[in-house]
Amino acid sequence: MRVMRSAALAAAGALVMIITTFVLPTTSAQAHGVTMFPGSRTYLCWLDGLRDNGAIDPYNPACKAAVQQSGTTPLYNWFAVLRSDGAGRTVGFIPDGQICSGGTGGPYDFTAYNAVRNDWPKTHLTSGANIQVRHSNWAHHPGRFDLYITKNGWDPNSPLGWDDLEKFASVTDPPQSGGPGELNYYYWNTTLPSGKSGDHILFIHWIRSDSNENFYSCSDVVFDGGNGEVTGIGPDGQQPGPGPSEEPTTPAPTGDCEATFNAVDNGWPGHFQGEVTVRNTGDSTINGWTVSWTFTDGQGFASQPWNATLTGEPPNVVVKNASYNGTLAPNQSTTFGFNASGSIPSPAPTLTCTSP
Repeated sequence: MRVMRSAALAAAGALVMIITTFVLPTTSAQAHGVTMFPGSRTYLCWLDGLRDNGAIDPYNPACKAAVQQSGTTPLYNWFAVLRSDGAGRTVGFIPDGQICSGGTGGPYDFTAYNAVRNDWPKTHLTSGANIQVRHSNWAHHPGRFDLYITKNGWDPNSPLGWDDLEKFASVTDPPQSGGPGELNYYYWNTTLPSGKSGDHILFIHWIRSDSNENFYSCSDVVFDGGNGEVTGIGPDGQQPGPGPSEEPTTPAPTGDCEATFNAVDNGWPGHFQGEVTVRNTGDSTINGWTVSWTFTDGQGFASQPWNATLTGEPPNVVVKNASYNGTLAPNQSTTFGFNASGSIPSPAPTLTCTSP
């Protein structure tokens, strides 16, 4: 079920995926990285399963089955799908059906994440769109990222093989959002292949240039006109929207638009859902808007907002309109939503809305 405006969970992000309130366990592995947007299986299963007390207990049935098969250790090391002897090899090195785990020669058992299922967490995208890919830099290394997508006609009910994939982009030594560790990431823009529809797998192969160590990442995506929304994580696989008892904060208008902030406990421990309504308060049509605010208690985005584009990271949040909802006639409004980590802001943040 695709994420809708007020009953959904936004994606990993764009892509923003900074979760500042989580405390991660210490691990002995030394080099790591999987895709955070569009979210990889291990990243989204970890995000789905992590509880306030540090335990991992996924809601998603595919993630839950993977934990039952191989335990929680792989998810505590969601960033460590690697082979120290990879050396850029693909066909003939990693067997078909084991691509998402990088075979069986890594430090942790990720083979459960090769399972052929249609209920893995999914990111909803638009074919031919330009997105910002975000890939964990838990440890920093120079190297190249090769991006693959499953071919048209691929059977999602069969094990993923190398013949099912087509390479569509590469990037070498992209910039980073911050230093290694925490939830920082490499990021770059890429144009998704055109002519795609329905379920696909995005596979990213990170090839270090300073050693033979390689990293492997499978992200389940749906080409259905989405804007980075994520489904299949959280209670019931979706987040409930604000109920009728939720009262909006007082809007803070600037220029010809105003923004109103609502937040609700969505039943997912350590998270809340927010929704912002943007309204044209002027006498003429506006073409584009920007909403900004500051989180003051360590809140962060669990994944990319829906119906908007995140351009400024928490705590200083900056959100711009999507390509389809920037034009507002007088008194017309639109909304965007997001799923965030941390507690509901109290008092609510003061929002600033500007238009060109």
